[in-house]
Amino acid sequence: MVGNFGRKCISYPGRTFNTNPIDTMSISFKQAKFATSAFELSQLLADEGAEVAFAGRSNSGKSSAINCLVRQKGLCKTSKTPGRTQLINFFELDPHRRLVDLPGYGFAKVSKQMRNHWDQVLTAFLLERQALKGLVIVVDIRRGIGDLDRGLIRMIGDSLPLHILLTKSDKLSRSATRKAIADAEVQLSGPDQTVSTLSIVGRQGIESLEQICAKWLTLD
Repeated sequence: MVGNFGRKCISYPGRTFNTNPIDTMSISFKQAKFATSAFELSQLLADEGAEVAFAGRSNSGKSSAINCLVRQKGLCKTSKTPGRTQLINFFELDPHRRLVDLPGYGFAKVSKQMRNHWDQVLTAFLLERQALKGLVIVVDIRRGIGDLDRGLIRMIGDSLPLHILLTKSDKLSRSATRKAIADAEVQLSGPDQTVSTLSIVGRQGIESLEQICAKWLTLD
């Protein structure tokens, strides 16, 4: 995947998602703390509880979005050098809920061997992990959804709720932002696939991100 990608109660094979109204105050994103990192599937935390994963092209603003969500500037390490996230990083909100930062994809300087490794590991993680309740795909709003993002959307299909987070929305005008949202919505097809924007400057859009993550993280 670093290189190429192959309301009531809604059920998918192996997963059940609660879509009832959520008390978002019951989940404190501010409590997030680093738990562990994994390079191999064997190093993952136990497959239990509830997790929300964040994926996206390198330099899409993924780490900054997570830091904005948890209101911590340094929880996820940000860098001006794309492709620095090379591990699956777990951040614990409480003993039963976690955020997961996945390696960025699309960075040309990552070796073919490394791309193949992450293709296998992340495909298995996204399609087989029972604790995973939703995926946020982070997209730089100025670039729009690219081929690798579309490949990930197709791979997920209807097996997992999906949210497109268009970051850096302060870089565009309102009309351009509306167009970017409409263009992103065209790429989606299911009732559990949504789009919102986020600007780190002023934190515009953070409430929508909090609500979607809280819904997914609410255990049955």
